Order: sequence, then structure tokens, then C-alpha cells
Amino acid sequence: MRIEIPAAEGIAEALVARPSTTTGPVPGVILYMDAFGLRPRIQEMAQRIADWGYVVLAPNVFYREGSIAELAPAGDMSTQEGREAAGKAAFPRVGRLTPDKALPDIDAWASALAGLDGVASGPIRTTGYCMGARLAVRTATSLPDVLAACGCFHGGGLATDEPDSPHLKLGNARARFVFGHADHDRSMAPDAVARLGAALQAAGLTASNEIYAGASHGYTMADTSAYNPEATERHFQELQALLDATLKG
Repeated sequence: MRIEIPAAEGIAEALVARPSTTTGPVPGVILYMDAFGLRPRIQEMAQRIADWGYVVLAPNVFYREGSIAELAPAGDMSTQEGREAAGKAAFPRVGRLTPDKALPDIDAWASALAGLDGVASGPIRTTGYCMGARLAVRTATSLPDVLAACGCFHGGGLATDEPDSPHLKLGNARARFVFGHADHDRSMAPDAVARLGAALQAAGLTASNEIYAGASHGYTMADTSAYNPEATERHFQELQALLDATLKG
């Protein structure tokens, strides 16, 4: 299902996935895509999460740049060459989605999710991939009263020396966190993982902050050359455990 959301600077499309069998209100989850945008792989992942008993909203966070169709990868990303070619188009958009643009949209995504039919009142949850992991953390730190769980997988730039680094606001968060980092990831090197871990500990948050050995950046994306089936399944298991744990308080 595709919907439109009034966001901070225009109308944003979003994908919505609902449980295949569950009836009645269920909790909501915001899924933040990777740099390559909303496409069948993101829909597949959203549906798998939805079938655990959630309504999942995946917004086109690049709506300022174009529609889902306009921003979709043009070629085959299952080869290294194809993935790199797609990156040349996608990565500049990531740089232009600065915090001053991303933060005003977060309220729009949360409000849209809460307003969907079948979404239970109460806390929401989020998960993010690659650059979407930064958005997931910013959601947890900007909406601490409503965000109960935050999953972040093969995220980049989560703990940098920049004054707007996501980890610096973790003291505002109340959510449970799970981080699954890619091994040998230049965008999240071991020192950055350690810095993130220290920030989580200093904030007193319940969190897992682990490196998936042998998994490269983008390991959950089955339509790219970075896909790692074992790491992907581990991520799904840890994400489901995180989301379900918040149902129990």
C-alpha cells in the first residue's frame, strides 16, 4: 500500500505494510530506508516485520528530491559495478538530507503512523538501515516520550566528531536500542562503534552494540552485491526480539 504524507516541505509518499493475518490494532513501526530508496526490497522487509504483528510505515525521506519512481535505482545493483553506479546517484542525496531538514519531518512520519487505521495507541518503534540508522536514532532522541525501541543496522556516521553527530543526543532517549554494525565498515569504524557504546552506557540505556563479523555495509539489502544472508537473518532475529520486548514493558 502506498500513501501520501504532508511533510515539512511538501508531500511525501510512503509504503505501508500490515500483518497478513493479525486483526485488531497493533503497534506501529517507522522503517527508514537506505540510500537507494523505496523499492521492492524495502517493501519485502517491511512486510516481514509487519507479519510479526506490526503496522510498518516506510517514508520516502528524499521526497524533496523526487518521487519513489523517480528516485528508484535504474540498474542492477547485484553486481559491485551496478551498486557503485547506483551510489553515484544516491549518495549526494544523503548529504543533502541534513539534520535541519530531517528533524522537522520526523514529527510528520510519527503522526502519519499514529493516524493509520489499525495502529494501536501508545509507543511506536523504529528501525533504520545505512543512512536510515541515523534517522532512527534522531527519532529516538527527538521523540523520547513516544519511541520505545530503535533498531539500527549497518548504519554509518552514528558517532562522529561533528557537532550534530547522532550519538551526542542519546541522553534524551528512553528507547531500547539494538545496533548491528557491518564489519570493516569505513562509515562506522571500530573507534566509532566504541564511541557509540560509551554514549549509550553514559545515557543509561538498554542497548546492544555489536559488530557482525564478515558482513559488509548494506548486508541486509538482498538486491545489492553487499547482501549477506546470515547477517540478514541475525538482524531480523535481533530486531524482532527488540520490538517484542517493548510489548512487555
